[in-house]
Amino acid sequence: MIICLDVGNTNIKFAVYGGDELKVSFRVATDYKKTSDEYGGQLLGILRNSGICVSDITGGIISSVVPQLDYTLERTCLTYLNFKPLMLAPGLKTGLNLKVDNAKEVGADRVVNNVSAVRKYGYPLVVIDFGTATTFNVIDKKGEFIGGVIAPGIKGSLDSLVNGTAKLPRVEIERPASIIAKNTVTNMQAGIFYGFAGLVEYIVRKIKKEMNCGEVTVVATGGFSEVIAKEISCIDKVDKLLTLDGLNYLYNLNKTEE
Repeated sequence: MIICLDVGNTNIKFAVYGGDELKVSFRVATDYKKTSDEYGGQLLGILRNSGICVSDITGGIISSVVPQLDYTLERTCLTYLNFKPLMLAPGLKTGLNLKVDNAKEVGADRVVNNVSAVRKYGYPLVVIDFGTATTFNVIDKKGEFIGGVIAPGIKGSLDSLVNGTAKLPRVEIERPASIIAKNTVTNMQAGIFYGFAGLVEYIVRKIKKEMNCGEVTVVATGGFSEVIAKEISCIDKVDKLLTLDGLNYLYNLNKTEE
């Protein structure tokens, strides 16, 4: 079995795979102040409660958009799982051509999502990740990553709205019954939910027009992908395991190459 770590700005997602079978997945909050021992203790406890024997995990891979935690989590794997993990970084074989101005600027999470989506759904594609940021990734009819869009994340937009005003409360992000809202809470929910639905629909429409290549599959992943996909018709597939499945694939691809 192997372990995959997807390190995001808000959460760290873990997944244990046996071949292509997902054995268990879980997430913990991203905390810059935690030590490798604190992450290690947390990890061992969750694995134990999930019935996973640490000695059965023989390798792992980390995708990170938080460089400050790279060394910490590498030490966690070395100390508590007895192996040095692969790090998704330049030089790791992905099979994805990045046709952008500076390939080093492309986040590891975007690379993994694109690789995974191409493998699962073919191309051309638009891959949307509803994470701390909302990213749109464009794969052309040659299977090459040609660029995309980075927009604010849904939760971050709500946080900005609440923190920047004196009287607006923190609300749950959910679909209100009507766009014409009758109280402060539903007014805010309408603005956030329908605002992002409109943002996604408009950006996807503009991307498809600029691609000008016929049928394009739109794949969504991340925390709010299911909620938004229920409201708009431009999302064809929702895949909550897109990133973790991609990491599992990349680990096996690179181990095979050794």
